[in-house]
Amino acid sequence: MKYISTRGSSREYTPSAAVIAGLADDGGLFVPTKLPKLDVSVADLVGKDYRTVAYEVMKLFFTDYTKEELTDCIAKAYDSKFDTDLIAPLCEKGGQYFLELFHGPTIAFKDMALSILPHLLTCALRKNSIDDEVVIMTATSGDTGKAALAAFDSVPNTRIIVFYPKGGVSPIQERQMVTQKGANTKVVGVCGNFDDCQSKVKEMFSDPHLAEELSSKGFRFSSANSINIGRLIPQVVYYVYAYVRMVESGAIENGTKLNFTVPTGNFGNILAAFYAKNMGVPIGRLVCASNDNKVLYDFFRTGKYDRRREFILTTSPSMDILISSNLERLIYHSLGDDATVNASYMKQLLTEGYYEVGSSSKEYMKDFVGIFANESQVKETIKYYYDLCGYVIDTHTAVAAYANLENLKNDSTRSVVISTASPYKFTKYVLDAIDPKLVSSDDLQMADTLCSVSHVPVPKAVSVLKDAPIVHDKVCSIDEMKDAVREFVLG
Repeated sequence: MKYISTRGSSREYTPSAAVIAGLADDGGLFVPTKLPKLDVSVADLVGKDYRTVAYEVMKLFFTDYTKEELTDCIAKAYDSKFDTDLIAPLCEKGGQYFLELFHGPTIAFKDMALSILPHLLTCALRKNSIDDEVVIMTATSGDTGKAALAAFDSVPNTRIIVFYPKGGVSPIQERQMVTQKGANTKVVGVCGNFDDCQSKVKEMFSDPHLAEELSSKGFRFSSANSINIGRLIPQVVYYVYAYVRMVESGAIENGTKLNFTVPTGNFGNILAAFYAKNMGVPIGRLVCASNDNKVLYDFFRTGKYDRRREFILTTSPSMDILISSNLERLIYHSLGDDATVNASYMKQLLTEGYYEVGSSSKEYMKDFVGIFANESQVKETIKYYYDLCGYVIDTHTAVAAYANLENLKNDSTRSVVISTASPYKFTKYVLDAIDPKLVSSDDLQMADTLCSVSHVPVPKAVSVLKDAPIVHDKVCSIDEMKDAVREFVLG
């Protein structure tokens, strides 16, 4: 397996080299030269644990890792840091299946991939005889930041700096990040939105002068965002696993199509489902669920991607995104892997704020369905499942759960809703939906209230925040982000 850029660079990368680089040198994203097919049947995976499924998927993408190296990475990633041996429980609630991806150390789905990325990266550095210290530079809309900080805390030969939109994440999300310990970690609030942070980070990745400046001191950049193939591929695993578990439970027969409904912001999570589908898993529709920032809903309806609109702060902040970076990979594939045309689209998005794909691309993406939920519908959906069966979901899961109910009106195919975060990350919004009288001014106090309402213990990831001191208090403008990197890395 080799990896190439979506924008036309002729250089081919080995899997380990692509993991180290994070982003291609021309600003494009890495994609496999060919999407592999599963070489083990669903029937053979029935009864196998998450780690086994992870190996069968990842071995096809990370082909220059030995079996011993890859199984070691997987074993270190999916261990007791998760609060269930299942790693990703599949739950039936109110007649609907939910894949819970928030049982990791930071109670968000980002743990599913970020738990393994440091192990893939450090192994890759050894394989490629690289002695440089790697600087992980990441923009977050809320969950990636803490998951990446926790994953890379104290990992040898790495430093990590996380930029987040100040005022654009939930109080719990922010507190999780700014209380992060570790001499190799840095968190910076940015006066702007997530798209501003992400665009500036990608710009710095592509800045040859900054790269040369760091290289001369023995540093190199990499990314913990889903633009890194080492983040994206581990996400493919849980779609394969979910299908196997649905067959195993008798919810579907092997070979029957299964829909997935995914709350979507940066497009990495649902792209992983698309990769699983192309590997041969019998997946039907991929329901792309958006909040009021419905740029993806409009795209799948019209074929026009247009970021020229108001940026709306919602109760599902991890999805408050207008530039969905991973969509570039899907566009590239839809063009028959035409990097030249794809690069022209991305340039047009940067300079003019939009692009529009042709009929052949629309046909290629026909299994994607865009549905969005407004703020009222999100609250109503949280209340609906709580009243129906006592199941409490977070705001992002509620966006997907609403979209799923809407899709079921026209498509009776069995479906799985991807549950991306614990409700404890968004206590105020969740309690307000269940009963506004439960809301108070203290987010950590509301965690205790949510415990009494949901009958689910307060996760350690939240309880430890009560007495945790603030470690990171730096706030900067967009234009000051590069200086923040220099200060952190070079001193």
